[in-house]
Amino acid sequence: MPSSTTELIKSKLDVVDFLRGYLTLQPAGKNFKALCPFHHEKSPSFMVSPERQSWHCFGCSAGGDIFGFVMKYENLEFGEALRMLAEKAGVELRRENPAEYRYSGLLYDLNDAAKNFYRKALAAAPVAREYIAKRGLAAETVQEFELGWAPNEPEGLSMHLLNSGSTPQDLIQAGLSIKTERGLMLDRFRGRIMFPIHNHLGKVVGFTGRILPQLDRGDMGKYVNSPETPIFQKSRILYGFWKSKDGMREAKSAFLVEGQMDYLMSWQAGVKNVIASSGTALTADHLRAVHRLADELVLSFDNDLAGSDAAERAIDLAEANDFTVKVAVFKDFKDAADAVQADPLNVKRVIETAVPAPLFYFDKYLPKDPLALKTREGLRGLRAVLGKLKSIASPVERSFWFTDLAKRTGIAERTLEEEAEKTAVAGGAAAVRAAQGGAGGETDGEAAKREVRRQELIFEELASAALAKNDLGMLDDCAPFLAPPQREVVRILASGKRASEDPALDASIGLIVLRTGGDLEKEEVSTLKRELEKEYYKERRQILAQAVKNAEARGDEKELKAALAELAELPPGA
Repeated sequence: MPSSTTELIKSKLDVVDFLRGYLTLQPAGKNFKALCPFHHEKSPSFMVSPERQSWHCFGCSAGGDIFGFVMKYENLEFGEALRMLAEKAGVELRRENPAEYRYSGLLYDLNDAAKNFYRKALAAAPVAREYIAKRGLAAETVQEFELGWAPNEPEGLSMHLLNSGSTPQDLIQAGLSIKTERGLMLDRFRGRIMFPIHNHLGKVVGFTGRILPQLDRGDMGKYVNSPETPIFQKSRILYGFWKSKDGMREAKSAFLVEGQMDYLMSWQAGVKNVIASSGTALTADHLRAVHRLADELVLSFDNDLAGSDAAERAIDLAEANDFTVKVAVFKDFKDAADAVQADPLNVKRVIETAVPAPLFYFDKYLPKDPLALKTREGLRGLRAVLGKLKSIASPVERSFWFTDLAKRTGIAERTLEEEAEKTAVAGGAAAVRAAQGGAGGETDGEAAKREVRRQELIFEELASAALAKNDLGMLDDCAPFLAPPQREVVRILASGKRASEDPALDASIGLIVLRTGGDLEKEEVSTLKRELEKEYYKERRQILAQAVKNAEARGDEKELKAALAELAELPPGA
């Protein structure tokens, strides 16, 4: 998008006034602070800078401008955030820049037109309606969720939309048509029951198509999804979220199922806080959207090995995002859809009897016979459970489950805790990293947030203290222990500037400016300087130790002597 429009909107919306509509802001020197809405905290670490018109949370590392806040808080794509903020700022996008409207608005229009086409096609397709009825969906549910039918024709939808004035490139960009190597236009979805995917505002942004069984030759996917487009990002959208928001808010709980049929049958059975991952990997962005409405997550995945593994990944990620997690198991049915079709009350019964996540792990990994724990396989299962328990954030809850495990296995609790200390918690650690990584830990190609070293945090704290005193000279004795970019940041700040054309430097300057407001005592500054020096020598020792290994491996005596000599000159204890 052209920067002129976004800058115009930001110039009309003050970040402090805007965020007051969402948060309780308190003065903090030149800045403002609040409790972060993106993670649970007791002390405010969310800072807002009027000077830079930006915000940053020092607890979870989230940050940005008003666009970034709206997209994250409201779970919006950029195009939706642009429209929302433009309306609030009084900027008419269609008149201001028609290209912007075409880029996102046209995609909404095309998906809506496709939805209407599929719905009309369903009304004229008895074979498709028969399949839907056989699966147990009532006509009211089909109508409410706007299900449709993609005719088993090569270009039914494409020709319909082209005749309505759309261009081939529009249809390809919207993900509704594909272009063959021979240049032919074909419908992406053919011979499929169509499930429209709505964003949280209720607008259709994509589709999932389920092949009709009698047309399935085994050479195509049972389910086909729309590709990602500017308005459809599968890592951000949960199926049914737009319908279930009120139900989740009221129950303070969300029932997560695996597919559209599981969702629709559960909804039809009266479960109004249900959401579905629609066959895509659950992400931190999904969970953050849910967490604004609910504190508890009840998981239900297919009753098979793949479903069990998917549930485990979801548990790790949900717990890392501070959910209370339970698992609903349909022992006599493959999934929620089959259970509801047998008896609509089944799904509510299973939700009511859902078990805490540790019990799910006990059942999955522990052998039925405690004596089997002596075997290699039994010990491997026990260690898997210990790894999961070790990653529980609450010490009280962790202690409770260790006590329960001791009773189940007959192994002393202290022994279990010692074993847990030796157990690598790779799964739990990965989930935590994903939870801290903004868009789900690089799920679907999203970039992870930068990993902040302790040295960087100390530098930022010192620099902000110096800036608060308007005395950057107090950092002069730190120069030998700073990286070149950090020395450049100090130079820029000392010149009176509060921004840089280098994005990396500007990010660091922004964090320093946001921190400004506190006034450290002289002893606190001295302590930070000592810690900065320690971190420098600690990192230097690690670098030199690796250099020694590399030199030995290559047989490079000159490099080896140089590295050893520098190691010997480092201060004791460094």
